[in-house]
Amino acid sequence: MPLPRLPSLRLDGKRALVTGAGRGIGLAAAAGLAQSGAHVVLLARTPAEIEAAAAEIRADGGSAESLTLDVTDLKAVRSTIDAQPPFHVLVNNAGTNRPRTFLDVTEDDYDAIEGLNQRAAFFVAQAVARRMVEAGQGGSIIHMSSQMGHVGGARRTVYCMTKHGIEGLTKAMAIDLAPHNIRVNSIGPTFIDTPLTRPFFEDEAFRADTLRRIKLGRLGTVEDLMGAVVYLASDAAALVTGTALVVDGGWTAE
Repeated sequence: MPLPRLPSLRLDGKRALVTGAGRGIGLAAAAGLAQSGAHVVLLARTPAEIEAAAAEIRADGGSAESLTLDVTDLKAVRSTIDAQPPFHVLVNNAGTNRPRTFLDVTEDDYDAIEGLNQRAAFFVAQAVARRMVEAGQGGSIIHMSSQMGHVGGARRTVYCMTKHGIEGLTKAMAIDLAPHNIRVNSIGPTFIDTPLTRPFFEDEAFRADTLRRIKLGRLGTVEDLMGAVVYLASDAAALVTGTALVVDGGWTAE
């Protein structure tokens, strides 16, 4: 009897788009996809940062290019994506937060967080999915959500709202796009050690509380997320859609 064969985690011949790809989680996602054989397009609104990141991936033997775009400019999003060859993979990673207590959130805070985390994410995914459908090739859309899409958190009302929204979007998109063989999933990281989060941990009380909640007792690293991205992008996840892969060290286990 022939043994079952492990589905490939390779992404050779695939085109992948990563938003917010200049640093941190986005850069790690792009690097992981490139190391698995994909041609990666790194998208952000800061050209120097993504051009440097794409150059580093190429120097490492990967295939990468940069694409400068503000994803909150929906007209530009549609025209730019329409002008690209269709992608096989989208990592919808661009996002932001402005931690404040509920009583102190301003309209500007609300609009900035919701506009990038939810509105832009929705329409970037729509533009990419439309091109996938036109090409008849299927694909994988990965929303970079958060553990805060599954629980609440102090000083994170708007952020939690947007990430809970992304979890609902993931499930509903998966239903609509399944007939086109487009899979849609989310990744929910815990606190990841990046230049953006390091200032938070200068507050020793906050750091201690965070490490208490992460059952494995350490902050996440961007490398902790690379395998999740590659898995969901690959044929190894061919029957996985509409689900959340929570990479949180056990934070949401209780």
